[in-house]
Amino acid sequence: MADETVTQEVIINVPLRDAKASSRKRRADTAVSVLRNFISRKMKIDESKIWIDPKVSEKIWERGREHIPSKLSVKVIKLEEGTTEIIMP
Repeated sequence: MADETVTQEVIINVPLRDAKASSRKRRADTAVSVLRNFISRKMKIDESKIWIDPKVSEKIWERGREHIPSKLSVKVIKLEEGTTEIIMP
């Protein structure tokens, strides 16, 4: 995915507090949804056009399903074709 031309590149701190409101067994799943929703609002792009790097998911799931980080710093790359990549900075 890195061979397309980049239009915008930003490092964003994403708060994952809202995921802690869900049940303990669904927190990591909800955190991925919160991440996708937050980036789609900030970058003004549809959620279906967002690609999350597996390393970002591993960082969320690092301490298990119930103990997610409260915030996450990610690098967001908006590509010319209209898709967005979320990777670790």
